[in-house]
Amino acid sequence: MSADRFITFAYGSNMPTARIRERCLSVQSLGVAELRGYELRWHKKSKDGSGKCDIVQTDRPDASVFGVLYEIASNEKAGLDKAEGLGAGYDETEIEVFRGADRLRAKAYVATTTDPALTPYSWYRALVIAGAKEHRLPADYIASLEAVPANEDLDRERHAKNMALIGEVQQ
Repeated sequence: MSADRFITFAYGSNMPTARIRERCLSVQSLGVAELRGYELRWHKKSKDGSGKCDIVQTDRPDASVFGVLYEIASNEKAGLDKAEGLGAGYDETEIEVFRGADRLRAKAYVATTTDPALTPYSWYRALVIAGAKEHRLPADYIASLEAVPANEDLDRERHAKNMALIGEVQQ
């Protein structure tokens, strides 16, 4: 990996290529990866009052989070950091993921402010599911995402904007 590019592990709403391309034009998918020893939680406290995705280390031996590895130009990192709320809801960490038998290092965002009572908005959950389907994550993992309870967003404009992006992903 050259200094002018970095690898990030997208496990939430950045999984859909259309979504992350809005934030980083140089993005290139490197494929599906598994983060072992972690659980996906929807408890990151968002400015809009809903829950967003987070990865949490656990002692459960069978726990893992699936996501997408993206390679991005380093000069676009500041924009991604801003969109993700780096320093204002998320911190960045370096993790080890598995892409098949290969171990790779990647950057990931982890929540700093959480509330276990939060649930995602339906459009946010739909973005995560759309990305999982686009990249063909395991069927049982997709089913677990679909089972997550979600609330309707009263901001219909925000809901419509995000659902339109999902339409682009599914075409």
